[in-house]
Amino acid sequence: MRTVVPFDPRNPNSRLAAVFDGDGGDDERERREFAEAMLADVLDAVRGAGGEPELLATASVDRDVGVPVSVDDRSLSVAVQDVLDEEALPVAVVMADLALATPDCVGRLFDADGDVVIAPGTAGGTNALVVREPGFAVDYHGASFRDHVAAAERAGLDVTTVDSFRLAVDVDDEQDLVDVLVHGGTDSRAADWLADAGYALAVRDGEPVVEPND
Repeated sequence: MRTVVPFDPRNPNSRLAAVFDGDGGDDERERREFAEAMLADVLDAVRGAGGEPELLATASVDRDVGVPVSVDDRSLSVAVQDVLDEEALPVAVVMADLALATPDCVGRLFDADGDVVIAPGTAGGTNALVVREPGFAVDYHGASFRDHVAAAERAGLDVTTVDSFRLAVDVDDEQDLVDVLVHGGTDSRAADWLADAGYALAVRDGEPVVEPND
């Protein structure tokens, strides 16, 4: 299945700046490298599920990611809608920060029945979807999972929800890094990057955190 992976290389993971740069280093460089590691995990998961990934980037990507890249600096909703309106369906859209994604969970997304298949995020967003029929309108602002269900129903399309922990965790704040280290597994490039960069799991005041490993 053709799978579009939106990716913003310009200033990725800005909410992780408080974690990275633990010793006065270049936090923007670290955030960019970590974003690229997560992207590699997502692309591997899509390929492993039999998908054909391509990058929908907001700006030029300065390294070879091994898949076709198109650049569209418009908003996420507008850029994705243009893909859905102009290209043959079905099309999957899988976010680039799903560091826990595996071929198995992406395969569940691809194989689920429904005109529109949605994997919601833990905060009410839409982390992945498959659109098989025309007429569906995306809007990634706010609680987009709820809005996308309503949009599909207005268009007379069947909706299926994929309940997957690994697709629900989009890594964009400090606590999400804990999930990467705990659940990433031995093949996780994102978990490997954290370890190689000197970040480790710790417990502070009874809560797990990720911090520089002094």
